[in-house]
Amino acid sequence: MAEAATQKAPQTITVTLVEPIRRTGGDITEVALRKPKAGELRHLKVEDLFATDVNALIVLLPRITNPPLIASEIEQLETEDLLEIAGAVKGFFMPPAMKEAIARALGTDQS
Repeated sequence: MAEAATQKAPQTITVTLVEPIRRTGGDITEVALRKPKAGELRHLKVEDLFATDVNALIVLLPRITNPPLIASEIEQLETEDLLEIAGAVKGFFMPPAMKEAIARALGTDQS
């Protein structure tokens, strides 16, 4: 009997920014987001992250970004960059079946 391969969710997602973050020492053009651990979700509601609540993202992102972003940098992100980052964060919490259903609906299913 063949076993179905389980596709493990990535632990890190890199987002290329439309508008770089200006920082002394060099602009930031990409941000790596690491899948948060339970402690990094302290004082947050996952439902707020799914709702793209900006205040929740401002709390979470400094904990999981590389290079680490500070609140004032997150507040200055272009809207499309914030939404791209928020989508990556949501992806960390979606079960594989949900991701597959979304990919099929968008016509990007690679299976």
